[in-house]
Amino acid sequence: MVGVGAWSWLIWPRFAVAIWRDARSWSGGVVGGGAPTSFLWVHAALIAASLVLGTAVAWLGIRAWRATRAPR
Repeated sequence: MVGVGAWSWLIWPRFAVAIWRDARSWSGGVVGGGAPTSFLWVHAALIAASLVLGTAVAWLGIRAWRATRAPR
């Protein structure tokens, strides 16, 4: 579970950079030119949701790992 959370934080920020640099993300067709398009907003929402879920899974994994190591 911790690995899945770490994987999310390794992959999704890199994908966000790729989406930001994609000309389809901007109404002007140039990176940073014009208003953000729905292409950018949809991918930003997917990236944010994936990071939230990845963080939650990692947090649960850390809690589970710590619970198995607790003295009884």
